[in-house]
Amino acid sequence: MTEILAPGDVVLATSAATKTDAVREAGAVLVRAGAVEPAYVDAMLERERSMSTYMGNYLAIPHGTEEAKGTITRSALCLVRYDEPVDWDGEPVRVVVGIAGVGDEHLEILSRIALVFADMEQVQRVLDAPTAAELYAVLQQVNEE
Repeated sequence: MTEILAPGDVVLATSAATKTDAVREAGAVLVRAGAVEPAYVDAMLERERSMSTYMGNYLAIPHGTEEAKGTITRSALCLVRYDEPVDWDGEPVRVVVGIAGVGDEHLEILSRIALVFADMEQVQRVLDAPTAAELYAVLQQVNEE
């Protein structure tokens, strides 16, 4: 089974100038992973315009619209962590989890991510991880069934 979150899909970045840039960066990781077609990134931006994907605790989970499901090749997620907060409609975001779900698989993925980010101790571990490999290790539980 292909991992939902692969080590190469965890990225540390210093900053993003705008929320749009952050969504594009997460979308580019999903495209590079072969999980979505480039058109999915536009659908992520469209979704963000209609409803913010800010979840709280420095987390945003941008994802495409229902109409864009045909551009998803496989379920996957990526994580981009920023050193500097990104202004997400007035809220500070440091972790952007791009998500692509085939069918309803994304609901299970969202549930797993919510468990990690519901615990501020876990959130702090995500924010403090010094390398992408260590950040991946913190999030490894997302891949566990």
